[in-house]
Amino acid sequence: MILLSFGPSALDPGNPYFDSMTQVGFATFGGPHILDMVARAARVALESAWFQKFLVHRRLRPEEFGGRVHNRLIGAANYPINPELLNSEAVSRVYSKYGTYLLPMGYPEGCPTHPAFPGGHASFVGAMVTMLKAFFNESFVIPNPVTASSDGQLLLPYSGTSLTIGGELNKLASNITHGRDTAGLHWRSDGEGLKLGEAVAIGILRDYRATFNERFGGFSLTQFDGTTITI
Repeated sequence: MILLSFGPSALDPGNPYFDSMTQVGFATFGGPHILDMVARAARVALESAWFQKFLVHRRLRPEEFGGRVHNRLIGAANYPINPELLNSEAVSRVYSKYGTYLLPMGYPEGCPTHPAFPGGHASFVGAMVTMLKAFFNESFVIPNPVTASSDGQLLLPYSGTSLTIGGELNKLASNITHGRDTAGLHWRSDGEGLKLGEAVAIGILRDYRATFNERFGGFSLTQFDGTTITI
């Protein structure tokens, strides 16, 4: 919704209505189309992630592995865990602060009960961000950005380097993905869900590409690995 508020100049230059003097995009290449495709990609990405979680990888969560570390160190079990982890500073600092080797969690209810890989948040945000890259101009400079004051009470004018739609979308995807690591819910490699979501969104765009009646040169976007593709 924020990107749409920037007006037509924020849309991808390939938008077939971009230079029209008499028409604008609406049901196709306009707000309803963009919002629908973003949500559509997110749902399919979650479905794809859950297939991988349960039917392929079934990877243990960090919280559960922390339980194995705890039981190993108190002598309640003999799991084959690398001594480099068992003797690490992180484990000793956790014990000195909490009196247990269990992994501290960012959520009082603990981690979700489904497998870790790939991250669900990473998968759906990867799909949504990829879809937004397809419909918007990644090089568009965001006008009048603001930043929070040090106490979090005010919004102040941002004075750093220019912020672009593409750059901010990549930051959003990264922050959501790795924030789940910081909370203790995921391994860093679970963030590969970003690429799964990206692949899902690209697949949807390919499927729908032939259904548009407008003269359209294709969706162009920059993938998470930095390569540019046109669909």
